[in-house]
Amino acid sequence: MTATRRLPVPSLPVTVIWTLAAGVLLRFATGLEPIAWLTWIAPVPLLLLAFALPRWRALLAVTVAALIATSAYLTFFRLVMPLPAALAAMTGQALLWVLVVMLARRVVLAFGTPWTVLAYPLLWVAVDMAQALTSPDGNWGSVAYTQSDVLAFVQVAAIGGVPAMLFVLGLVPSCLAMLAWRSSLDRRAIGVVVTVVVVVAGTFGYGAWRLGQPLEGTPVRVGIVSIDDAIGPKAKDTYALPIRDGYDALVARVAGEGATLVVLPEKIATLRPEAAEAWKAHFGTLAATHRVWLEVGLGIDDGTQPRNRAWLYDPQGVLVQDYEKHLLAPPERFANYGTGDAFNLHPIGGTPYGLAICKDMHFAAFGRDYGQRGAGVMLVPAWDFAYLDAWLEARTTVLRGVENGYAVVRAAREGLLTVSDAHGRVIAEAPSAAMPGAQLVTDLVVGPQVATPYTRIGPVLGWIGLVLGALVLLPWGVLRRGSRR
Repeated sequence: MTATRRLPVPSLPVTVIWTLAAGVLLRFATGLEPIAWLTWIAPVPLLLLAFALPRWRALLAVTVAALIATSAYLTFFRLVMPLPAALAAMTGQALLWVLVVMLARRVVLAFGTPWTVLAYPLLWVAVDMAQALTSPDGNWGSVAYTQSDVLAFVQVAAIGGVPAMLFVLGLVPSCLAMLAWRSSLDRRAIGVVVTVVVVVAGTFGYGAWRLGQPLEGTPVRVGIVSIDDAIGPKAKDTYALPIRDGYDALVARVAGEGATLVVLPEKIATLRPEAAEAWKAHFGTLAATHRVWLEVGLGIDDGTQPRNRAWLYDPQGVLVQDYEKHLLAPPERFANYGTGDAFNLHPIGGTPYGLAICKDMHFAAFGRDYGQRGAGVMLVPAWDFAYLDAWLEARTTVLRGVENGYAVVRAAREGLLTVSDAHGRVIAEAPSAAMPGAQLVTDLVVGPQVATPYTRIGPVLGWIGLVLGALVLLPWGVLRRGSRR
């Protein structure tokens, strides 16, 4: 039985107003600093536009609304890439919304059953999974990350990762749009509503239970220090050495406050190889002087292919790990940076500590690789983009910890200094700063990795969504639509 429209096809002026409102609402619900609760309802007007309008008017309205929404990213994209590429990236983000919403529309109109409420969330899971597998930026900006501070909700990532979050998050607006669009609530529609309520309640219930489980371990006093000022490969000593001295002073300060582990940001300097060797010895001496575990992020540019490294020193000043970044940010890709492939872990107090650098942690597969290797803590030097993406980058990294049951210590330049536990609680956070810099000292309970289903089985729901979306929902929708015609 085919559903009937609850509302008549809106007039052109009403469509214009509704389209603009839908775009603005979605803009605040997504973006670099989203309003988390709004994300649960913001897609409803967009879906209703798609359902109520004829095909080509629906396509135009959804496209305009999506472009309004994704314009929130334009300033950030412009900072990291040329204007044409920035406009293309913004448009690409908008087209993902258009693709998902219009495909969901096709399935809903083709079948008419209330159970097509599953189409929108499953299609989002499919598109997000495809993006994560194929894009050089992974699923950066995924709608799921908007909920990173909703702790009871994000715990579902420990079971199914981002796909599980995205499915539940898409299920609610899809159900609300279905209720608004259908002319009446029959038995099947009521069954769908009850199912959605049970799924959402179960998700939050599981999250509350997981948050109530104590984390075993020993408190470790952690220090993060950061100076926003950049040192390039051609910087003179008169400029570079005062910044390095600033780091020395900050390390001494947090060590004096009891920190036994100190983390510095990504690429505090980019140096020629001979200068990098001198700095390597310098930081070894610094670690030994203050008897701390010290992580330092540094770039090395030999004139042919730059490298992005993270060095870990023990309290005797011995360099025990030398990690090279795996996954590159856009400016590094443009500059032909080299990439590493090793996963570096080192035991500290019996707990394996892993090393990663900034962009690495945007990829769930990378974070899971460390989870499968038993990491209990991840040390993540980072360099964000003029604070614009500070919240999103920090919370994306925190979510990797929820998925795989490890704590995260993230030291950013032009961003946030963040310490989070294995359940995604942000234990302490502070903004970075230019000279003389910023510091954060806090106690983090460090223990063995908290085993999660996601670490063991990976994004199974993502693969299911990809299969259903690509091989079932879309083809069936097309065939059913054709047969009804």
